[in-house]
Amino acid sequence: MAKFWKQFLSGIVITNPLFVLALGLCPALAVSVTVTNGIGMSLATAFVLLGSAIVVSSIKNFVPNIVRIPIFIVVIASFVTIADLTLKAFIPTLADSLGIFLPLIVVNCIIMGRAEAFGSKHPVHLAIADALGAAVGFAIAMIIISFLREVLGTGQLAFKVVPYFDIHLFTLPVLGTDPMALFILPPGAFLLIGLLLALFRRLGVLKSE
Repeated sequence: MAKFWKQFLSGIVITNPLFVLALGLCPALAVSVTVTNGIGMSLATAFVLLGSAIVVSSIKNFVPNIVRIPIFIVVIASFVTIADLTLKAFIPTLADSLGIFLPLIVVNCIIMGRAEAFGSKHPVHLAIADALGAAVGFAIAMIIISFLREVLGTGQLAFKVVPYFDIHLFTLPVLGTDPMALFILPPGAFLLIGLLLALFRRLGVLKSE
């Protein structure tokens, strides 16, 4: 159990996908315009991470080394397809907001990296811990980035997933009328991520092994 929690916490702090390993930057830059998008991408990525980790770890002893990468890709693509079709069927507005980056989870470096570097070499329970840790670490980073981008870039914060809910939480007095639109553009995302990396490293919150 100690190894499980150690591996889980490692994915959040020591090997955080975005803030430490700098993996998965494409969706972080592209879809983190709103908190709704950040949460949606995080949940889809978590589903694929966990599902592929379980399958890859379960079949690792039966997969010839020479074809392991193609087989891992097929496994990952299967879970991505499930996530993609599920969102399109039940939450089409969110699927439209995530766009091409939802099916592109199949080539997300976080997924393949954890499957190849950890899932294919460890038992199922540790693979689950690793996947959950990476998923939570990615989700925390995505929510921080998307929260700051939405608030700074639009001057407000809202959760909008039609037809389920459309909640306006707050509007900032100054930014509400004159927001910093740079932050909802890709250059603003680069700038924000760079500032967050510098801040976390300075504070010692996140550090590599």
